[in-house]
Amino acid sequence: CATEDLELASSTFFSILSAHTNDSLQALAQELGPMISAFQSDVVLDQELFKRVQSVWEKKEQFSLSQEDKQLLENTYLHFTRNGANLPEEKRQHLREIDQRLSVLSPLFSENVLKATNAFEMFLTDEKDIEGLPDSAKDAAAHAAEEKGKAGLWLFTLQAPSFVPFLTYANNRDLRKKMWLAYAQRCCSDTFSNEAHVLETVRLRNERAQILGFKTHAEYTLARRMAESPDRVFTFLNQLTVASKKAAQADLEDVKRFAANINGPQDFQPWDYAYYSEKLKQSRYSFNEEDVRPYFQLENVIDGAFQHANKLFQLVFKPSNEYPTYHEDVKTYEVFDEVSGHFIGLFYADFFPRASKRGGAWMTGFHNQGLFKGKNMRPHVSIVCNFTKPTKDKPSLLSLNEVRTLFHEFGHSLHGLLSQCKYRSLSGTNVFWDFVELPSQIFENWTLEKEGLDLFARHYQTGEKIPKELAEKIKESSKFQAGYASLRQINFATLDMAWHNQDPNKIESVEVFETEATKNTSLFPKIPGTCFSNSFSHIFAGGYSAGYYSYKWAEVLDADAFELFLEEGLFNKKVAQSFKENILEKGGTVHPMELYKNFRGREPDPEALLRRDGLI
Repeated sequence: CATEDLELASSTFFSILSAHTNDSLQALAQELGPMISAFQSDVVLDQELFKRVQSVWEKKEQFSLSQEDKQLLENTYLHFTRNGANLPEEKRQHLREIDQRLSVLSPLFSENVLKATNAFEMFLTDEKDIEGLPDSAKDAAAHAAEEKGKAGLWLFTLQAPSFVPFLTYANNRDLRKKMWLAYAQRCCSDTFSNEAHVLETVRLRNERAQILGFKTHAEYTLARRMAESPDRVFTFLNQLTVASKKAAQADLEDVKRFAANINGPQDFQPWDYAYYSEKLKQSRYSFNEEDVRPYFQLENVIDGAFQHANKLFQLVFKPSNEYPTYHEDVKTYEVFDEVSGHFIGLFYADFFPRASKRGGAWMTGFHNQGLFKGKNMRPHVSIVCNFTKPTKDKPSLLSLNEVRTLFHEFGHSLHGLLSQCKYRSLSGTNVFWDFVELPSQIFENWTLEKEGLDLFARHYQTGEKIPKELAEKIKESSKFQAGYASLRQINFATLDMAWHNQDPNKIESVEVFETEATKNTSLFPKIPGTCFSNSFSHIFAGGYSAGYYSYKWAEVLDADAFELFLEEGLFNKKVAQSFKENILEKGGTVHPMELYKNFRGREPDPEALLRRDGLI
């Protein structure tokens, strides 16, 4: 019972800490982190408790265990041994100290990223400085300035709905440079610096892995992943790099040539790429990202996600005001099975940026499905995003990327909601990290198909469905600069593996190390003073250490799996039911490769991703 109460309280606290924090919560996190870590260490390092687990493990063949029981026993035994239960007392104590310190470093890192992001504000007074920006970006900037008490000005920040449109459309190159540098230099200077936190974190992770008998943190982590070893991850990344780098270099040269032909800069820089890439796309496809925004009113997109869940998995989402929330922006829905009428779970949605919310988008859970105090509880899941806010004159109109992000996080939520497991530790998204992105990434695919778009893409003023030619342009342009986008993800994954697959004790400069580690996957010369590692929240505050490759790994799975839907029908009931039963309901009760083969009938085809991206 003690662990159940603690898990519920801590999952709720840390979910709110990310979504709606303040100074009091941040201070409390510094107190709670070591306390929770100490409690967890008390459990896994308790020798009497471990002896009982070990006894059952050694006699497991004598018991009649279900597959899920066997998996729970294996996970429990490995949880103890992988956290030092079979070590001498001195090493157990040292491991406890490391875990407590790491529990402090992660929220400190995240806090600095949030503060550094919020610290940058660019107020513009001259209309010439916002030339090129679409009306949606101008309106949002005017609204943001007005909220700060500066009506008549335009405010741009490092939040994605502000930062991305400015780099993509603003004609003023100097201001694009200012925005880009501000973003790339977050947490690199003395103010809110994460340099020391990065170095201490990787050193402690490496030391911890070696105490447990592993060469590196990556080796320790990957022993419980589909990839299994650093060598296999590097082989995978190298294979993708061969195809992606050549295509990425061609993509960049394509943009540079186009820029030169329209009198662009001779010294092409990173803050020029998004701007001229967008102009090239407009020229090549007669397609502007802003052309589709009027068809993506947030409320319609949410409803569209719900309709997809209904057509595929017979789910019904009903809004409710009966449940408490941590912020007025948060919406709550009760989820039911349309056929049986059974209650499936609670779904929370929190869509707009604010100073108290960290950047990005994520799915989280307040309550996992499974046994809780003796009863099989249904899940409470939430998606948290930072989307374009409504203004006085317009509702929230999403970009295509924001639509795909919503569907991505909604895919994670379906993984949590549809879980049908006995034990919470095996349910929902409690799967190997390089498998967890399959349900999210596959769900993005429906946003590129006219049949899927027709469920929600309607003009916010006229109600007109998105025209066929515009839907076709969305799909055609989805492969645009695919090599560049792929290499960018490989760059992040390579950097992650570099931090976690070698002895970090000799590393003195985060910036110098990062530059060397990513030289083969970077297309632009290094800009002094910039360093992504210091704000790389995924690996230093988000659980993806030695796991960022998972996004590309799962892309192979999702591309291969979606090919079956394309072959049999976008909403084919038989295929959807198989995906639900073999992937979404099973959680981590079976090895993910077995789950995938049960669904697909074979192992994934590695070339499915390259086919989808047009790289072969």
